[in-house]
Formats: sequence, C-alpha cells, structure tokens
Amino acid sequence: MNAFFNTLDGALVELSIFTENDITDDYLAWLNDSNVMKFSNQRFLNHDIALSKKYFLSFKNTDNLFILIRTKDEGKPIGTMTAYFNFNHGVVDLGILIGNTSVWGKGYGQDAWNTLTSWALDLDAIRKITAGTLSCNLGMLKVFERSGMSLEAVKKKQEVIDSVVFDVHYFCKFKGE
Repeated sequence: MNAFFNTLDGALVELSIFTENDITDDYLAWLNDSNVMKFSNQRFLNHDIALSKKYFLSFKNTDNLFILIRTKDEGKPIGTMTAYFNFNHGVVDLGILIGNTSVWGKGYGQDAWNTLTSWALDLDAIRKITAGTLSCNLGMLKVFERSGMSLEAVKKKQEVIDSVVFDVHYFCKFKGE
C-alpha cells in the first residue's frame, strides 16, 4: 500500500511531500544548527547537499514519507516530518523537526503534528501511531501529550547529550482514542 497525499492543511501549516527542490540553503542551515538538532542523532553528521539528497532518495520507491512543513499564511518552509509505515502491522512511526527557530513555541509544530497524526489514523490500514523523544525534550513531550498520545515505554539512560544521560520515551496512540 502506498500512503500518499498532495497536501494536508492544518490551521497554521500546510504539509506536502518533500521534493529535491526543497533541499535549500535554509534547509541545510537547520540541519547544521546545533540548537535545532540538539535532541537528534542527526547532530553527529555534517549535512551537505550530497547527504541530504541521499536521505531524500531513501524514501523513493518505499511507502515511507518525507514531508515539508510550510506556514499556511506565507508558504514559508519551517520544518520537516517523516512517516515510516509498517502496513503488515498497521503501524506508522512519525518524526518532526521544526528547523525555523523563529516559529518555535507558536503552535506550528503542534499543528503539524496534529494534522499528520489525524491523517495517518484515518487511513484504513493504520491502527496505531508511534513516536519517541528524549526525556529532556520537553517541547516534544508536550506535543505528544497534547495530541492524545500515551507513554508506552521508556529506555532508561539510553542517550547522552553534553555528558548527561537521558531516557528515551516512546509514545503511541491507537485509532479511536
């Protein structure tokens, strides 16, 4: 099964499938910004056009989605999302990165998250969404909780940021919850 959409409209954002043309200087700047990438394992990489194209192409001929988040009012790119589907089990694992720090704390990430999770749970083949984050990523924890996700599991002392060890929290939401 191929899950696909042209665009999804939230209250503040529009989601569309990421294209190779979306690999811009601004996009690369997000990926190389230590503050933006603080909680991501992508922080260990030096992101350039070649690496970004390789990642973009990893979605080709798969059911997985790489998504661009734009502001609905100006059409300005502000972040990306991923959706990794396992249709055999009816599960999709989601991720989000709001790269444009000027919109942090203004509801854009929550709106993007709610828009994609609602769409995914409306798919007949999906019964559950999952996502994870570090215990120190308070913004993402709030997004999960506000979207109705529940804590499913914790990997204790799993990852290190600035010599401090943190748990990884995994959340889920089932269709109909």
